[in-house]
Amino acid sequence: MSDPGTPGVSVVICAYTEDRWEDVLAAVASVRAQSRPALETLLVVDHNQDLLDRLGKEYEGTGDVRVLANAGPRGLSAGRNTGIAASRGDVVAFLDDDAVAERDWLKHFAEAYDDPRVMAVGGRTEPLWASGRRPDWFPEEFDWVVGCTYRGLPPGRVRVRNVLGGNASFRREAFDAAGGFATGIGRDGNKRPLGGEETELCIRLSRARPDAVLLIDDRAVIHHRVPEVREHFRYFRTRTYAEGLSKALVARSVGAEKGLESERRYTTRVLPAGVVRGLRDALLARPGGAGRAGAIVAGVLTAAGGYLVGSVRARRSGVTFSVVAVEEARRD
Repeated sequence: MSDPGTPGVSVVICAYTEDRWEDVLAAVASVRAQSRPALETLLVVDHNQDLLDRLGKEYEGTGDVRVLANAGPRGLSAGRNTGIAASRGDVVAFLDDDAVAERDWLKHFAEAYDDPRVMAVGGRTEPLWASGRRPDWFPEEFDWVVGCTYRGLPPGRVRVRNVLGGNASFRREAFDAAGGFATGIGRDGNKRPLGGEETELCIRLSRARPDAVLLIDDRAVIHHRVPEVREHFRYFRTRTYAEGLSKALVARSVGAEKGLESERRYTTRVLPAGVVRGLRDALLARPGGAGRAGAIVAGVLTAAGGYLVGSVRARRSGVTFSVVAVEEARRD
């Protein structure tokens, strides 16, 4: 049982394809196995009636899992907003549909909210490579490409500009103050793997509540599946380019100073150190050293190209996303 003073936590898992059926079941099972029980788990299905019906039957009659249809436009942001609106918890946590949480995941999230200034808490996401091991050429500094915690983030429980959406939680008040996730930034069912919606929300939240504290606690761990297709350089290049496009939209919304604040440190400190480390490994004949150094350089150039293209498009067409208020669902 949880301590009486800790908040009730609703967990939102957004799903969109039957290809991840076993992954979704594993994600829900990991929430049910938490040492600090969730108040509820909400499975939000993104415009897929067959999956909605199948999950509805799977969890029919359970008191702790509810299956909902995305009430907004296609995409992850609208799905999350649907889950927020239907949730009953004081805190809303988000777990990717292809990830499993360690047993104390929610415990570490909930403890951080003892401080009333804390509006968001994220955790650490570890990759589960389909091949069983990290590709030699794949730099840890770019693990965000596969939705995981990357080298360069500070350890422990620390203040950050933004949490990472696949392993994150927010106090309900945060959505009352800042609105929900913006639609039109993140993934929406298109082939291009866009992102950045959680960054935009966190910056918007900090502006709406200047006293807000946003944290990452690296003890709140989930394990995220990385399919074989994402272990190849082609996906790496596509994802870094898409991130540049996304950052351009975020910067257009909140300004380049805040929108690129963390990225400046990352590109001027973390990545050069990674290149040096890769070249050193190459000199020592360690596997993949030159490849990692080259991938870092290629990733920077590709993301920069995406940012330039995205900036031009944003100036020509204006901001192409919208923020809506997240209304609480009616309670019986």
